[in-house]
Amino acid sequence: MMKWNETNLLRALTAAEVALWSWNVDTDKIVLDELGCEMWGVPEDREVTFEDLSAQIFPHDLDRVREAFAATRTIEGHYEIDFRITVGSRVSWVSARGQGSDVDIVGRNMLGVFLDVTARKRAEEANELLAGEMSHRVKNLLAIASALATITAHSSATAVEMSRDLGHRLTALGRAHDLVRPAPGQKVQAALLGELFSVLLAPYDETGAFVGRIRVSVPRLEVGETAATNLALVVHELATNSIKYGALSTKTGTLDVSCVEQDGEAVVAIWTERGGPPVAESPTPGGFGSKLLARSMAGLGGSLETTWDGAGVVVTLRMTRAALVA
Repeated sequence: MMKWNETNLLRALTAAEVALWSWNVDTDKIVLDELGCEMWGVPEDREVTFEDLSAQIFPHDLDRVREAFAATRTIEGHYEIDFRITVGSRVSWVSARGQGSDVDIVGRNMLGVFLDVTARKRAEEANELLAGEMSHRVKNLLAIASALATITAHSSATAVEMSRDLGHRLTALGRAHDLVRPAPGQKVQAALLGELFSVLLAPYDETGAFVGRIRVSVPRLEVGETAATNLALVVHELATNSIKYGALSTKTGTLDVSCVEQDGEAVVAIWTERGGPPVAESPTPGGFGSKLLARSMAGLGGSLETTWDGAGVVVTLRMTRAALVA
């Protein structure tokens, strides 16, 4: 059977990166082992006091640490406190652990350990940030879904039509979200404008007499998460109108989406429909769909302009580069 002699115990402590300390409650002298000296940036041959080490404790944590160590003389049982220290330009999290109320005190010396818990603390901070970000995103998605439900309810004649239209709009948002926020384990990459248009319009390309009647030709431009959400709503509304009244309502109608940059600040996308029913003006008056388009384009820092002629519908989407990457 393994015997826990001094050598084996020291090996185990070294392997676990546990630093030992001893604090004389009468003289305030602190003795650190080799790892403890390295952790605090203290020479091994130098005597230190609690006040000496206090100079390296992060200012925001110092009062809390002072109170905790002063209370250790009256605390029953084990105690633990985490705090930050600075050694040069490096900031680390340290966990001090021991036993209070003079339990097992030897020669007026209290004994304990220091652990470097920097990695754990950073992971906790990252989790807190992630939780906060997720809460923010969920609230935004719920707000968008609520607004879409209101708009769809006002613009639908029946419950069946409302269910269908709302489902399609939420699906469009889901496709855009998949591009900017891939599934766990997949590499996060910036979404591209051309890819976003292609993914959102892919379902409509399968509704005609031939595949390939929807063509997308845009420069390589990155799209942020907020812009992707707004663009998804815009593309869905335009495609829905096209399915009802425009080029995509016929088996052989075509849709071309092109895009140009202007002066490095503006991005202009042109939505051109050909081969649909001839129209001379808007087939429907401005309604809640138009309000949704206007609101979404405002989120892209721009506006939307529609023209009609005998050949079809042309929609000009004006956006700013800054809003597009947001």
